[in-house]
Amino acid sequence: MKADFGKVSKEYAQYRNDLPEELTTSLTMRGIDFQKKFIVDLGSGSGVLTRMLFDQGAEVVGVEPSMKLIEEAKSIDIKLGAKIKYLNKYSEDTGLPNLSYDFVTVLRAWHWFDREASLKEIRRILKPGGYLIIMDSGFTNFDHVVKDTMVILKKLIPAERLKPAGTKADSKQSINSFPVEWFKEWEEYGLNMKDTYNFDYKVSFTTAEWCDRVGTLSWLLHLSKEERNEIKEKIRSHLTDIYGDSTHRISHKFHLVLMRNSSL
Repeated sequence: MKADFGKVSKEYAQYRNDLPEELTTSLTMRGIDFQKKFIVDLGSGSGVLTRMLFDQGAEVVGVEPSMKLIEEAKSIDIKLGAKIKYLNKYSEDTGLPNLSYDFVTVLRAWHWFDREASLKEIRRILKPGGYLIIMDSGFTNFDHVVKDTMVILKKLIPAERLKPAGTKADSKQSINSFPVEWFKEWEEYGLNMKDTYNFDYKVSFTTAEWCDRVGTLSWLLHLSKEERNEIKEKIRSHLTDIYGDSTHRISHKFHLVLMRNSSL
């Protein structure tokens, strides 16, 4: 199942912009330095990771198939004074030069890619000894507000759609939230795992903001805007009855795999 996040590009840019400080700290601890490095950010979306890499001193290009998300990314970049290049391309065919990049990064997107074609492309553009960093993050089910949200979603969304996103739905086992078969694929393409780890963080939402965040879930993207708004309103009403005007600190978890190109 594919998902067109361009349908919710503005909400995506505003409510999926969480990138915890622990990310840069954890990578620095592992000897990763983006300063003056050439980086490709695949599936760059609204540019949240792309901008972080730019701020770290990297020469970064974002590759994103949704023009609407690129437009959101550029709008944010202008406000922040970030000068970043984006390509309206796919991870499987970037058109970028051979063996030219120190890092390839992917945040919350690998499960939407054609993995084999993307790995061939990554091997083509990544320098010998370069790094591939695959990351994923999202809210957990620990908080009551998330559980109460799921009560409504389970009533309104068919059960077959309430499953892990993209190709994660096809996997039976995982390591650090990543399907086990992915690790074998990465190894087969000469990408040696250096580390995999995770950490917890929290993101604050008002009830209205949380409902807009829920509206960007892939589970809802097959619906019309009117249908999504109807579901969001039902969730908002339900949560307001329980929590009033409270601000919610929602637990999230960040997962990462750090790999290095074995061609030295």
